[in-house]
Amino acid sequence: MKRILLVDDSPIIHRLLRKTLESNGYEVCGDAKNGREGVEMYKSLKPDLVFMDITMPIMDGLEAAKLIKELDPQARIIMLSAMGDDEIVGQAKELGIDIFLKKPFDDYKIISAISKVI
Repeated sequence: MKRILLVDDSPIIHRLLRKTLESNGYEVCGDAKNGREGVEMYKSLKPDLVFMDITMPIMDGLEAAKLIKELDPQARIIMLSAMGDDEIVGQAKELGIDIFLKKPFDDYKIISAISKVI
């Protein structure tokens, strides 16, 4: 079973993603509320995939993704954001983000993105 770390400051997004992922056979191995927690959880949990929001308190998703990629260049990250402007998407691609999904999203987009990455 593939293990997935969720990094988002929204409890609603956590619940929606958890429901979608678990009902499709994935294990949610951790829930982080900000980028700093996400980096620390990545170090200890070594998930197969990270779902990462961009806009979060303490440390944003781009900075957290950069640190995770420095720790593990093979890390698989799907970036989530309500903001999908070209500059942010470009920054995400420069960091090696696998897929960028714009909120709102549906179950099909989530599962399709996972199948492309792992």
